[in-house]
Amino acid sequence: MTTTRAVTDGPPPDRRALGRRGEDVAAEHLAARGLTVIERNWRCREGELDLVAAEGDRLVVAEVKTRSGTGFGLPAEAVTRGKAARIRRLAQRWLAERHAAGGSGFAEVRFDVLAVLVTRGAAPQVEHYEGAF
Repeated sequence: MTTTRAVTDGPPPDRRALGRRGEDVAAEHLAARGLTVIERNWRCREGELDLVAAEGDRLVVAEVKTRSGTGFGLPAEAVTRGKAARIRRLAQRWLAERHAAGGSGFAEVRFDVLAVLVTRGAAPQVEHYEGAF
């Protein structure tokens, strides 16, 4: 007997839930460190920024990678050079959109990676790589 799964625009529901959980944990982590999350899951036709936060006059664009185990590698290893380049382009679009709407007011931009490991029966672990790329 074969089973089929409907093709959807994105990961299966359990992976989406894991990703949302990781982003929630990452946003809480940033807030606990004094950053203000100003945007979550900002999208344009070229992609998505997971978290955009402010730390004083510094804009922090955070890529969140969440895993339920390390069988496929550590979460942070999923941020390749190509992914980093795309996130930089998306950040430029985000800033341009903000500027067109009346300003952004940020003196600098930092790109962070938050690697979240969510395992059953344990508190989520967060590794925060500031200025990762």
